[in-house]
Order: sequence, then structure tokens, then C-alpha cells
Amino acid sequence: MTHIIADISVSLDGFVTGPDPGPENGLGTGGEPLHTWAFSDDPDDRRILREATARSGAVVLGRHLFDVVDGPGGWDDTTGYGAGEVGKPAFVVVTGSRPDSVRLTGLDWTFVTTGLADAVATARERAEAASAAAGRDLYVVLMGGGALIGSALDAGLVDSLTLHLAPVVLGTGTPLFPGRAPRSLVQRSVTPTSTATHLTYDVL
Repeated sequence: MTHIIADISVSLDGFVTGPDPGPENGLGTGGEPLHTWAFSDDPDDRRILREATARSGAVVLGRHLFDVVDGPGGWDDTTGYGAGEVGKPAFVVVTGSRPDSVRLTGLDWTFVTTGLADAVATARERAEAASAAAGRDLYVVLMGGGALIGSALDAGLVDSLTLHLAPVVLGTGTPLFPGRAPRSLVQRSVTPTSTATHLTYDVL
């Protein structure tokens, strides 16, 4: 069965954005250092980003995050999924209603209005088809936002969790685990770099 990976950057105090995030301020006020690692020249950062992008058969994101990446200041021809890697897997958006229009028409978007579990199931189907076409195993990646990843963990929909721990304290913002402990995690790997510590956990 296709592996489901939750993958997100987080501050030392557990926030995935600074305060007041929005379509034109996706990482919130002061949140930019969370993604410094994704644009760094550190060879381990580049390898981690490249490998994660290459293994992505389908990607799940929430509507708020979609509004950021599809907004005027979002992804473009040089910076898309995987930062500088600009990967183009299938994208599945969990949303209450379809957007009136999509700016990034060159990407494969599916909008699921029946909940997170259905979105993950749709992404699994897309990843399995991509795996068959590529002749290798590709995964479903949950890229965020934080509420989506927290809900997926609570619902038992995640096989592994990768955190890119940025050396910054935000003080406030969007918490990854608001008032709850994650499901049982077993650490699999730790890779420190000059800009972040990359941690991967198996979810029991």
C-alpha cells in the first residue's frame, strides 16, 4: 500500500507559521526563516529536498495553503513544489468548495469537498497510478497546513512524519500540535544541517 508521509517545517516552539498568515503572507509575520533550509546551498538540505520531491506521487494540501501557493505571490515557473526543484506531481486540495478560478493551470489539481479521508484516498489512487507509470514506488505527501497534518495524525492517516526543525522561536503563530500530543512516534532518522534539523518519525 502507498506510503503516506506528512512533511512540514516547524519552529523550535512548535509553530508552522508566524502570526497573521494569509494568501499574501503565507508564512505569517516573521515566519520566513521556517523555509530557509529549502533555499539553502547546504548539500544535505538540497539532497533532502530533491529526494522528497522526486518520491512524491501525489500531494495533499488544505484550502488555505492552496490559496497561498495559487495566489499572486505564490508559486511560479521557477519556484513551485519542492522550492527550487519545482516538482509537478498530482495535487489534491481538501476544501469546502471549489475555487472560482485557478492561476496555476499547468499543474494537476483535484479538489475534494468530502473531507480529509477522501482526499487522502484520492491522492493514494493518483500516487499508485504514478508509481505504475514510473516503474518505482512513489508516495502521498501531506504538505500542510499544520491543521491538516494534525488532523491526519489524529485520524491515523499518516505512516511517517518528517519535520524540518528551523532554529527559530516565533512565540506565536499556527501551532502544529495545538493542545494535543501526536500519535505514538518512533524516531527513524536525524540529519542536522547548517539551517535546520531534519527529523523523520514512523507513526505507530
